[in-house]
Parts: sequence; structure tokens; C-alpha cells
Amino acid sequence: MYRLFFNLIFKRMDPEQAHHLAFAWIRGLARIPVLRTFAAAVLAPRHQELRTEALGLRMHGPFGLAAGFDKNAAAIDGMAMLGFDHVEIGTVTAQPQPGNPKQRLFRLVADRALINRMGFNNDGSAAVAQRLANRNPVFRTTVGVNIGKTKVVPEAEAVADYVTSTERLAAHADYLVVNVSSPNTPGLRNLQATEQLRPLLTAVREAADRTVTDRRVPLLVKIAPDLADEDVDAVADLAVELGLDGIIATNTTIARDGLGLATPRDTVEAIGAGGLSGAPLKARSLEVLRRLYARVGDRITLIGVGGVESAEDVWERILAGATLVQGYSAFIYQGPFWCRAIHRGLARQLAASPYATLAEAVGADHRKVTA
Repeated sequence: MYRLFFNLIFKRMDPEQAHHLAFAWIRGLARIPVLRTFAAAVLAPRHQELRTEALGLRMHGPFGLAAGFDKNAAAIDGMAMLGFDHVEIGTVTAQPQPGNPKQRLFRLVADRALINRMGFNNDGSAAVAQRLANRNPVFRTTVGVNIGKTKVVPEAEAVADYVTSTERLAAHADYLVVNVSSPNTPGLRNLQATEQLRPLLTAVREAADRTVTDRRVPLLVKIAPDLADEDVDAVADLAVELGLDGIIATNTTIARDGLGLATPRDTVEAIGAGGLSGAPLKARSLEVLRRLYARVGDRITLIGVGGVESAEDVWERILAGATLVQGYSAFIYQGPFWCRAIHRGLARQLAASPYATLAEAVGADHRKVTA
């Protein structure tokens, strides 16, 4: 049913316009008590065997919404209503910014993929912090807050920019993510180099601890799939050294070759720059995740994201070392029943496995190789 609706309606619309329309429907439904209760019962049935503990937090399951869909913390209850076990909002910057000129979001339907060069369009950390502070949750869900660099801020002043957002947002975050891997803010990916990443993460950690004194806000870093293997290792080692709580692998890719794209090359080239997400990212994202787990084991939490479409994909990420898994692009193509299908399929995967819990399954593929 949704696929027919997508082909008849959404596919004919500008992708960003379609996003805003769907976003408005989700928010509107979540505001109507009887309808949202019915929707949650249908779309987000709970499976006790999938209950997950990660980052010191208890969640209904391991599957969450990746950053990028709800940039301004405007539809957290709506996304929880659809079945996401955690919702990562953002990316939020210290200063409000409109993002890059339109058109900046493109579908590669044949590849079940997206290309975006949104450029961190958001209301700014002060406004988002106020929205989170005023929120009266309807559904219990974990809320991650993803922060990035304001575009107009020079690279030399990036640390202070991240600290400003941390001071405003940390109190409202169940966990905090430092995004240094979007390809759509000039110079941002330079911050993934360990000599720049170390002082940035240290400053954000100190700011979070200074701002929130009654608990420890878990801190993670989100990395790009385009990092060389030795750079992935360096980030992993740094995360352990600094006592980071986790790594999210991975963000979108700037690559176009070697992804097996079905979309004609000239069409892709005409779209131009931007981060590619969706099914073509699956192999590299999984490769980075496996490499990270081999390096850090269970010393920090890994979140797998990139090309996740099905329960089988989620299960594969868990076996590869992810405690939590996120998705976004496939939601555009699969619609509101996506989380329900993920949870049901994952429960079947667990029941058919030799593992009593999801926690036992995390990293099991690595243990088989090293046994």
C-alpha cells in the first residue's frame, strides 16, 4: 500500500517538499490522543525479548532513527509512535542556519538511496534546547542529540562552537553525538583527524560534565565511511583513550564509484556534490563497523548505521558488533510499517539463533573468527 502511495504521490514531488509533508502528518497524528494510541499499538508493538541496555540506558529495542530526519526535535513523539526505539535529533549547530541552496535533496529510486547536501539546516542550539526543555513526552523513548559546526564559524574556532551547543543541549540529551563526518559543511571532515579530534572531544566532554552534574551524559562521535582503514583504527584508539562512550559508524559517503549504482552515471553526475545514503552504503558501513569492533571489542558501544533496510540487516550489524542500529533512508522508501517489520523480523532472528538475548549476539561473528 505504501509503495503504491509513494509511486503515485511522493515520487512525483520534490524530495524535500515530500519530507516536510510526511513530517507534518507524523507530527499531526502524534498530537491526537486516540489516534496516536491506536497508531502506536499497530506500528510499534513491543517485543520483550528485544529490550536493550546501551550507554547506561534502557530501551524497548535496539533500532533507532538516525540523525537528519528530525533536525529540530519537533517530532520525537511521532517517531516513537512509529516504533523507533531511540530518536537521534539534529544535526544541531550553535547558530541557526538555513543550510545550502535548494535543490539539495535527491532520490536515487533504483538504488533505494538518497543524496543530500542539506548543510545542517536547523533552528540553532538555543531554540532546540528550549523546545526540548518544554517537551511533555507522550511516549517513552531515548533521545540522542547530534551536534555539528556552524558553517560560518572558522575551523580554528570549531571547538568553542561545539562547546556552546553542548552547554545548551547536554541537559536535555540522553546521549550526545559529535558529528565531524558530514560532507556538506566545508572543512568539517578535517576534524576527524585525531590531532584535531582529541581537543574537540575533550572540550565537549568537559563542557557536558560541567553543565550536567547529576548524571554522566554519554558522549559518542560519528565518523565517515570514507575514512582510510588506518584512520578508522586511529579514531577507535582515541575513543578508548578518552573514555568515549561510543562510535556511530557511519555517516553518508562522498563516493560514487564502486557502489554498484543502478542509476545512470550521467544522472548521478548531474546531481553533483552531497552525501549518499541508503542501500549502496551497506557494504562499506558494515566493513567499518567490523573493523571498529575488532579494535575496541566491548569497551565502548558501537552504533551501526548506513544501508540498513531490513531485520536481516539489523541482525547482521548486531553480530558484527553493534549494540544499537539506526536507519533513515529506507524509511523514505518503506514507510510507516518499517519499524514494525524490523522488530518482528529481529525477534524471529533471535529466536532462531543460539543466543538467549541480543546482548549475547553482539559481536558474535568476531568471536567465531577468533575462536
